[in-house]
Amino acid sequence: MNLILQALHNIPSAQVEHLASVANAARIEQVAAHLYRLRAVNPQANIAAYCFEHQIDYGFVPQGKQLADFGLLVMDMDSTLINIECIDEIADMQGIKPQVAEITESAMRGEIDFAESLRRRVALLKGLDEAALLRVYDERLKLNPGAETMLTELKKHGVMTLLVSGGFVFFTERLKARLGLDFAHANELEIVDGKLTGNVSGKIVDAQGKADWLNHVREEFGLQAAQVIAMGDGANDLKMMAQAGVSIAYHAKPVVRAQASYALNFVGLDGLVNLLGN
Repeated sequence: MNLILQALHNIPSAQVEHLASVANAARIEQVAAHLYRLRAVNPQANIAAYCFEHQIDYGFVPQGKQLADFGLLVMDMDSTLINIECIDEIADMQGIKPQVAEITESAMRGEIDFAESLRRRVALLKGLDEAALLRVYDERLKLNPGAETMLTELKKHGVMTLLVSGGFVFFTERLKARLGLDFAHANELEIVDGKLTGNVSGKIVDAQGKADWLNHVREEFGLQAAQVIAMGDGANDLKMMAQAGVSIAYHAKPVVRAQASYALNFVGLDGLVNLLGN
């Protein structure tokens, strides 16, 4: 077992040496000033609190485990691949962001049913001009740090990508085309005469829907669960993450961090590459 340490800042050698001592590491390998690999460690529970205090992301990774072992990455969109919750920003165009954001937060913490929360939020958008969606995409949506590096490395190792979201097709399809993702699935906002009706068309992609799409693509390509990585940030991602061999909580809610294989609390999405790069 190896212990991977990574941070946004240069990790002081004293902190690395402390963690190596606690984990009884056979040796320390410095990959970069912000990235270390401690070889042949004994996992220790008290490492988590120390790393969190010093803003270091860590992961106990089996010896030899690498990206090439996987065939599929399934990821959430809002606040995972991208920096915003799209529906909150759409609501801002309607002047009701606080009301919608409050429902979003409650749903992501797992306090209310996602499908019901989505219906309530979308209903508040009734009458909004569809041009607001493009404004959100052009003016507010940004990739989270490290996204392009992560995707480049995944493609290099032959890992397919599925973007599955409780958000909206308007955004997932644009990101799929822009980033060269293999698959994307999300909810469809109903639009009539250029205006949002306040309804969602078709079956809502909720937590179970995300898990179902993961398994659909996995089975289509003959992959085992152990060959799948799932990444998300909210309670709506937990069922999907439970279907994967490796789950990544990205800047996630506590309920998600507690159930994930690994948590990236500080670094960008390229932290996945650092975890499984070697």
